[in-house]
Amino acid sequence: MLNVKGEQRVCEIGGVRIGGKAGENATVVCSSIFQKGDKVFEGKRKEGFDERRAAELLAGQDRISRESGVPGMADIVANSGEEFRRYIDFVVSVSPMPFCVDAWKMKPKLEGAAYCAEKGLLERMFYNSLTVWEPEIETEIREIAAIGVKHVLLVAFDPADQMPSGRVTGTEKLLNAIEKAGAEFESIIVDTSVMNGPATAFCSVANRMIKEKWGLPTASAPSNGSYMWKKAKEMWGFKGWSAADAGLEALAACFYHDMIFAGPMAGAGRIFPAVAMADAFCATAVFAEEKRLPKTDTHPLNRLFPEFFAQLKGM
Repeated sequence: MLNVKGEQRVCEIGGVRIGGKAGENATVVCSSIFQKGDKVFEGKRKEGFDERRAAELLAGQDRISRESGVPGMADIVANSGEEFRRYIDFVVSVSPMPFCVDAWKMKPKLEGAAYCAEKGLLERMFYNSLTVWEPEIETEIREIAAIGVKHVLLVAFDPADQMPSGRVTGTEKLLNAIEKAGAEFESIIVDTSVMNGPATAFCSVANRMIKEKWGLPTASAPSNGSYMWKKAKEMWGFKGWSAADAGLEALAACFYHDMIFAGPMAGAGRIFPAVAMADAFCATAVFAEEKRLPKTDTHPLNRLFPEFFAQLKGM
């Protein structure tokens, strides 16, 4: 039901394993920090950020990641190379979690990646991201390859085809561009671009197709859909909206997402438990069909339900 045909690649970024067969590795949750509107900013971005608040967010995600067995990463969002240097220095000073450099424009992304190379952080960082709409995509690929980037995220979407098939053709375009540029990366993860909450299902279907065609780890950002759904808060308040948000993230974790971009790190307290239960659910479904269990002690099925895990192991 959940497994796909063909060999599935497993990538490792900063000690975190991403991808593989269904039920093999826990879903990775990547939460954003320093994004627009983040409460770590007391005023304008250029005036600095609340280091105590930022440290609390990172420590809180690290803690719930350890408790749940769901690996966590930080999506570091910045607008300039100077911001990236400041934010990267801070994150690595207070947390061991892997992270990505995330910016809308190419120049700051490249500067963030170059700074990670300078600081010896490329094993722990992935580049977010190579996109189908970048007009100078081959230049960008050659630049990050020259920097030494090891791990990269592809954002695959075809505006002319918003069905799952468009994400597959978008992936093919980016893989072809990487080949044409003569670049090689240790890890390639594909993000299949969320349009809204229910359309995250298109991402799940596309992820399955991509896994069957290339065996690559796959991802999307369900939070883009839930955070756009303003009407939910009007109808049900924050508690109702947050239930829908956590439910959407859990559904994505169940269906062909090796990584989830979960939105602001302040939401880690609701997202990690939801994803942990989804991972335990999926691993149990895989056992029912294949009599195969996760091999690590840290998988949510083992971490949170050790008695049941032992019971399954004895069947």
